[in-house]
Amino acid sequence: MTFSTTHLVLIPSYNPGVRLLDTVRAAREHWAPVWVVDDGSSDGSAAALEAAIAGDPQVRLWRRSCNGGKGAAIFDGLQQAERAGFSHVLTMDADGQHPAASIVPFMAASAAAPRAMILGVPRFDASAPRERVYGRRISNWATGVETLGAGVGDSLFGFRVYPVAPLLEVMRSTRWMRRFDFDAEAVVRLFWRGVPFVNLAAPVRYFPPREGGVSHYHYVRDNVLLTGMYFRLFGSFLLQLPRLLRRRLV
Repeated sequence: MTFSTTHLVLIPSYNPGVRLLDTVRAAREHWAPVWVVDDGSSDGSAAALEAAIAGDPQVRLWRRSCNGGKGAAIFDGLQQAERAGFSHVLTMDADGQHPAASIVPFMAASAAAPRAMILGVPRFDASAPRERVYGRRISNWATGVETLGAGVGDSLFGFRVYPVAPLLEVMRSTRWMRRFDFDAEAVVRLFWRGVPFVNLAAPVRYFPPREGGVSHYHYVRDNVLLTGMYFRLFGSFLLQLPRLLRRRLV
């Protein structure tokens, strides 16, 4: 297990069911500190975690009074991280999909390139729903357009390391990025601000309901949200295009 005063694991959580405890335990085996931001869960998972982590100062639980969305939970965690003096956070989902064993290599990549965001590129296995695998191609294409084909490996995978300061600057400048749109918009906006990125592969596992798997992904609602986000960003992209092109030519 690695302890850090600069990099922490940040887990946004909303009604993840029984998988939350396993996710936190797995992350804790590889890294400290580990923080969880409960986004107004109503399934008892926050109370169960609070009891389980009693006596472990390296795991903290922050509780939001109501559900605001994944981005809102991460925003709260980022602000707490800034106050505590952390420079980077690794975000991972609470449902066990993301690989705790990859925390250390991702953190090492961040330490080697502290200005960069370390972007996970998912390696799907047979457990991945087909609509999730193929549907993200549209988002990846749109992200490619708005980042001038810079080579972002995946726009939606939430297993990432972010530098705290520039991400907070971006989030404080907009009322968006508070829900499912967070991951894709964060990449685009940070790229526009000149934050470099490193792609790093990571395996993904989707747990079926019989193993406690929970999904809050809604195909229509969340894809409408993403589509609206890309259209909303496109106007800003056109305004910034001359600057981005100049930067690319340097």
